[in-house]
Amino acid sequence: MVNWPDVTGRAVKYNVHTNRFSKPVLGVESSCDETGVAVVARNRAGPGHVLLAHALYSQVALHADYGGVVPELASRDHVRKLLPLVRQTLDQAGLDLRELGGVAYTAGPGLVGALLVGAGAARALAWALEVPAIGVHHMEGHLLAPLLEDDPPAPPFVALLVSGGHSMLVAVHGIGDYQVLGDTLDDAAGEAFDKTAKLMGLPYPGGPALAAEAEHGDREAFRFARPMTDRPGLDFSFSGLKTQVLLAWNRSDQSEQTRADIAAGFEQAIVETLAIKCRRALESTGMTRLVIAGGVGANRRLRAALAETGAAQGFRVYFPRLEFCTDNGAMIALAGAIRLAAGQQEGPVIRVRPRWSLEDLDPVR
Repeated sequence: MVNWPDVTGRAVKYNVHTNRFSKPVLGVESSCDETGVAVVARNRAGPGHVLLAHALYSQVALHADYGGVVPELASRDHVRKLLPLVRQTLDQAGLDLRELGGVAYTAGPGLVGALLVGAGAARALAWALEVPAIGVHHMEGHLLAPLLEDDPPAPPFVALLVSGGHSMLVAVHGIGDYQVLGDTLDDAAGEAFDKTAKLMGLPYPGGPALAAEAEHGDREAFRFARPMTDRPGLDFSFSGLKTQVLLAWNRSDQSEQTRADIAAGFEQAIVETLAIKCRRALESTGMTRLVIAGGVGANRRLRAALAETGAAQGFRVYFPRLEFCTDNGAMIALAGAIRLAAGQQEGPVIRVRPRWSLEDLDPVR
């Protein structure tokens, strides 16, 4: 029997003097350029887990001058920000360190230096408190983020995981029981957004800047390819689309309106490609629920297009709230708490995995 927990993302005040909650689990996210910390606890009186508090620090300003994430700078900033965020989050939840029952951290995939900062701090904290610790798969965290909503999805469902480094379709049969249906062959959707924005002179971070520019553009002025939709399969490839945009931009008058039109046409190509692949994945699996997770899941046009397609095609679409689309500690705390409650934990060795397949995870029974 698959263990699929009930969760609520509403902030709930933890009280150690009541018997309502199990001991809370601290979650640490440090896979790239955001430092996230959160605390969740299992609720004995209601939903399976509740989010008690969370905090997030973004390094966007730090990396803006370089036009992208500088791994060494990212690692050093995690060192500076992580422990203050832990203290802030515990204070917000009304918790003392000694009240924690476990620690979860992102073990991969991600930047190895950034991962090691979070893993080292989390393992040291767990050792000092004599509580169990567990490394969490970053993309499983994203996949479970919609469970923090009031009306969470239940398996089986198809998940579209779209972020700066990943674009994949996954058949979810239960926690840890994943089948990758399609993956990125080159540039992920988020990466294509960022690179396309940069080549047109838009500021960092490129994805949100391009989406904002597209709001003022004509989606029909430039027609770009819908990559790999003219053949069977569920894999993604966006590098060719990026090249198309580069050629169109270099041949244009490069006016403000042309930039907006190209941005709109590019965004529409990405959105339609993702929608087509999602529909194919649902048809091939026979599933009727679609979960969207990852940073690109915050894109307004993508959310609207998938909701519209779902209503027309007869499947339901689930989105996390915007603050849980991007990297965050809440998704790591939740995934870790679920696995710790199932008796899974790791030894004292600090281990991270910059590359890590979802299909390698152990199922939670």
